[in-house]
Amino acid sequence: MVREFKINNFDLLRLFAALEVVLLHSFPHLHLPYPAFLRVILNFPGITMFFVMSGFLISASLERNHDIVVYFKNRAFRIFPALWTCIVLTIIVIALVTNISFFNIKAVYWFFAQLVGLIYTPEFLKGFGFRSYNGSLWTIPLELQFYVVLPILYFIVNRVSSKQSIRTVIIIISCALFCFITYFLKVHYDADNFNYNNIPKPLRYSFIPNIYLFLFGVVLQRLEIYKSKWVYGKGAFWLMAYLCVSYLVPTSNTTYIFKLLCLGVTTISLAYTLPTLSNKIFKGNDISYGVYIYHGLVLGVIVQFQLFGNALYIPVILATTIALATLSWVFIEKPIMKSKKKTIHHLKTIENT
Repeated sequence: MVREFKINNFDLLRLFAALEVVLLHSFPHLHLPYPAFLRVILNFPGITMFFVMSGFLISASLERNHDIVVYFKNRAFRIFPALWTCIVLTIIVIALVTNISFFNIKAVYWFFAQLVGLIYTPEFLKGFGFRSYNGSLWTIPLELQFYVVLPILYFIVNRVSSKQSIRTVIIIISCALFCFITYFLKVHYDADNFNYNNIPKPLRYSFIPNIYLFLFGVVLQRLEIYKSKWVYGKGAFWLMAYLCVSYLVPTSNTTYIFKLLCLGVTTISLAYTLPTLSNKIFKGNDISYGVYIYHGLVLGVIVQFQLFGNALYIPVILATTIALATLSWVFIEKPIMKSKKKTIHHLKTIENT
């Protein structure tokens, strides 16, 4: 059986992860309890899946292309055009549904900061929605930091050794180091107040607490785990194993990280189980990014009008978000993606980075 890297279900898994985040945010903001089915889905945190998949795919792209300019150009094409469109639409919507004015110097600073991925909610926008103009965008700066850290890490690894096995070991050690750092940070985490006690704010919003998930995806790609007989086609097994771990192993600072790493392996296994399924369903279309970046705006409008306590607004949020995401894919993302220089074709080694 030929196990090709590029034949996989990542489009399907990314959409699942995006929809999980939509539901995760929607119910509490509408003052609704999580239904039973969603409590099961919440065992599969979309952000974790996104970070692991990103590390897996982006590292493969970097290893198969020696032009660092093309690498950053492709990353920018994937993130920024849809983000810019979302920011502009956000301004229009907020101006229509509130009395907030964008004709001030703080709004100008904020606007250009958003365009380069420095996402934050200024004081003048905290009167919209749930005091965040689009809470889902907080991961954009993290992802951009991951994109910068990865080639730096590979540059260092290339200088240390010429042996592929040694390089992989160094990346594994790097992942383990950040796992330990994240464990240390979570020890200081105040769950009641959603606060990292005594941890400087710049550190909290840097790549450091979350990059272990991205690096774990890099490790899984470097080990070519998708080819393993224990992973390829074994998605159902890993799914059941992860659910057992999720429900039977008590959650603590240590087991929390372990569970997320188990989810990472499960995600890759599912990507290479019935690997043609995603393409049969979506035909290469991928609206997951649009679903992720637009749901915060849609939910903010619902909250702005105080439409609380009614579960009927959940399908409204989903339908509106999917519609915006589809428009984003068809008119923004897909045309831009066609201009990207493909980097995952012929297998090359890390020496080409």
